[in-house]
Amino acid sequence: MIVKKLRLQRGWSQEQLSHLTGLSSRTIQRIESGQKPSMESLKSLAAVFEVNFTELQQEENTMNTETVSNSSSLTIDEILAMKYAQKLKGFYRHLSIYALVIPALIALNYFNSPNYFWAIWPILGWGIGLAFHALRVFNKFNLFGPEWEKKKIEEYLGRKL
Repeated sequence: MIVKKLRLQRGWSQEQLSHLTGLSSRTIQRIESGQKPSMESLKSLAAVFEVNFTELQQEENTMNTETVSNSSSLTIDEILAMKYAQKLKGFYRHLSIYALVIPALIALNYFNSPNYFWAIWPILGWGIGLAFHALRVFNKFNLFGPEWEKKKIEEYLGRKL
């Protein structure tokens, strides 16, 4: 996660960081998702970010959600913000694909079988899925969310809330 923070602070994409370090984009993705990097990868990253190798290694090895005095560490709020941004990005990607595919299906329907509007079924089905995706991302509906999970754990343990 520290690599992602350093990369975002500089406004670089994963591909740009990959090019600068000589690592593959997939390696950058793995490191940012929490997989332990190799020594060579850490050395390349430390050189590009102009930080001490041992500092970067220590941050990656002891990655926890508490704030460390080092300015490059992540706070809980930053981690939550990154997760929210990823969810939002996924939703907008989903919405964009829907906005591109549905008009194509409507055109295909119009030119191939104008007497029957079969495109309504993917519009409705996919639209319902998109709506539920939006509700989850924007926290309007979370059927099996943290509150439900906590309640079930407490029930199982025989405790009252």
